[in-house]
Amino acid sequence: MNLVSHFKNIFSIAAAYLLVSTGMYAQTTKQIETFHLKDVTLLASPFKHAQQLNKQYLLALDADRLLAPFVREAGLAPKAKSYTNWENTGLDGHIGGHYLSALSLMYASTADTQIKERLDYMLHEMKRIQDTNGNGYIGGVPDSKTMWSQIAQGNIKASGFALNGKWVPLYNIHKTYAGLRDAYLYADSELAKTMLLELTDWMIDLTQNLSDEQMQDMLRSEYGGLNETFADVAAISGDEKYIQLAKRFSHLVILNPLLEGEDKLTGMHANTQIPKVLGYKRIADISGDNNWANAAQFFWETVVEHRSVCIGGNSANEHFHPSHNFERMIKSTEGPETCNTYNMLRLTKMLYQTSLNEKYIDYYERGLYNHILSSQHPETGGLVYFTQMRPGHYRVYSQPETSMWCCVGSGIENHSKYGEMIYAHTENELYVNLFIPSTLQWKEKEVKVIQQNNFPNEAKTELTIEPQKNTDFTLKLRYPSWVEKGALKISINGKPLAVSQNPASYVSINRKWKKGDKVTMEMPMRITTEQLPDNSNYFSFRYGPIVLAAKTGTEDLKGLFADDSRGGHIAHGKQLSLNEMPIIVSEVNELTNQLKPVANKPLTFSLTNLFPQKYEGGLELIPFYTLHDARYIIYWAQATTQSVKEIQTKIEQEEKEREALNNRTIDRLTCGEQQPESDHFIQFDDSWTGSVDGISWRECKGYFSYQLKNENKDAKQLYVAYFDKDHHRNLRITINDIEVFNQNMKGDKGDDLQTMYINIPQSEKGKQRLIIKFTPTKQGDMTNKITEVRLLNQ
Repeated sequence: MNLVSHFKNIFSIAAAYLLVSTGMYAQTTKQIETFHLKDVTLLASPFKHAQQLNKQYLLALDADRLLAPFVREAGLAPKAKSYTNWENTGLDGHIGGHYLSALSLMYASTADTQIKERLDYMLHEMKRIQDTNGNGYIGGVPDSKTMWSQIAQGNIKASGFALNGKWVPLYNIHKTYAGLRDAYLYADSELAKTMLLELTDWMIDLTQNLSDEQMQDMLRSEYGGLNETFADVAAISGDEKYIQLAKRFSHLVILNPLLEGEDKLTGMHANTQIPKVLGYKRIADISGDNNWANAAQFFWETVVEHRSVCIGGNSANEHFHPSHNFERMIKSTEGPETCNTYNMLRLTKMLYQTSLNEKYIDYYERGLYNHILSSQHPETGGLVYFTQMRPGHYRVYSQPETSMWCCVGSGIENHSKYGEMIYAHTENELYVNLFIPSTLQWKEKEVKVIQQNNFPNEAKTELTIEPQKNTDFTLKLRYPSWVEKGALKISINGKPLAVSQNPASYVSINRKWKKGDKVTMEMPMRITTEQLPDNSNYFSFRYGPIVLAAKTGTEDLKGLFADDSRGGHIAHGKQLSLNEMPIIVSEVNELTNQLKPVANKPLTFSLTNLFPQKYEGGLELIPFYTLHDARYIIYWAQATTQSVKEIQTKIEQEEKEREALNNRTIDRLTCGEQQPESDHFIQFDDSWTGSVDGISWRECKGYFSYQLKNENKDAKQLYVAYFDKDHHRNLRITINDIEVFNQNMKGDKGDDLQTMYINIPQSEKGKQRLIIKFTPTKQGDMTNKITEVRLLNQ
């Protein structure tokens, strides 16, 4: 039984909360159901290939190593050593939870017995751990008993990436909750259901004495989608106490502006917020709260329509930059995070089910082909964290033995569930949403549907209908928004069907279907351009729904396959100057004319009329999801003949100083951003974060410190960027407890970013780790807002 069925069977009350169906309001009642993964089997295609690679990746992971943190925290003897990387530096156990979900999804998709055996082993070991703990708890958070005891007593010290000194423990255990839920819903494990209810009851006991104010304070620490999962537990169990828990775990600082239709996302850690909104939507659907549903819809529209790039991804350096300025997106070597799109697609599925609006499928398709499918290495199955939009940079791929990032966890789920949105249905309607070769078993109607194609290489698909007996139903074929009006052609058993509908809708075919009926769709694709949402002079190209990119080189792909270092997910190879990247010389309305199909190469286009001279021969564009192990360009700078040299000079001036600083940098971090601070082992007390026009900062009344790497022992200077805009601030900086700066600040520089260069003490230059600590000079005073810290070698 799928999740929608659980909701319908258990919460009939939802039917009483029908919304007025205007374009302004989100809905909370299901308009359509998706099929269970076990009803859809992938046929040969890039998606089938990705699924099979992912199955190999799942089996390459060692269950006992993933279980080791859980076993350790229960006081039992581990059967194997924990994995390294994020799995033994504070986020211990989070991949184990993702692993449960991925195995469950993969088993539902493939019925593979090896996968089922691995899942059963994980569940039985976790049950042994839960029984040993004796209170329902299952988790790998280091020294968790002490921390959870503090929380229960109301002793809460929360920040964006930490809770009571631990690395996002609520986020961590959310993965276990979600894994147990998925094992029940997708793999029919009653054991998982029992464990899930016990674990949720443990959370009720843990937080029962906390006030609403204490709960909201705690929720400043990233908690994944706990509110969504607790709402799911309410649906599974039918017990209202769990929906109350879900509401208590809903962060009002994020929800309240969304309820008012206000975009307050700039500067926020993107994937901290997206799962919260999944929870708002799930709670809304269960309780019939149209206000919360509207908030979730507004968030989706804000992120997708104003804060996303052509591949469907969002954020730079994991944070939402200003929606009116995508400069950071283009310049950063840490582009959209795969986890973000994983969660945005989950939200998209929810919104589609209660609206039946084709725009959600349009976005889902975009994200699926251009971000999710592209995030897996086509030979090793390695997974991508950041997909750079910076022209001329590259991506890094995980390895099963070294890489335990969040995007590995969501990644092993992504490639296990490609069948979830290809089809959907009402009682008597079958919707064909995606053109992915597959076989569908519509059990309620005793109908099999086979979809075969070579899409997107060929812009058509064929459906063969195989009912057990002649059957009436309406086939709803998606008319994609990327097909021009009047261009869609449909035939039934070779006879043309008149199509009067417009793009971004469905074509309905109602008839009594007989065995062997064939429906053919021809969907001519065309080249389109997409400008960055801030209307700057950067454009991408799409062919139909497929984003095109050019391979620019394979030089200096440092760390292409990641090691187990904390920063191994980041492409640390040389940043090629944007001044070296080609500019398309064309009027905007002529951009599509610059691409020409390459003979005998499907989905390959040549792009000429490029500046400077070395690109006169042009470059070839191919689907981005097929481009790997190379530097690439997705977004192209555009200029007219008259403006090209002026733009080139401007880029050169901007890049020269940036490149010089980067060439001197040994190690760096951005203050106030979760992952860079965690990777540099931040310590702090009485400290806060925020942003100014998308630039993150950290300040304090107490202290904060970072551990920077000086592995070659060649650090000579400390670089600090900061704002000096607030009066009555002062700042003391130490390096390994040696004072190097102590000064009262004037607070007269406004929003202009300031920098300082400080010599490293001679006694510390030969040390491989330097602890940089910031404090006010006087107790009770405040430091400046610090934005960036670097070690320089000259």
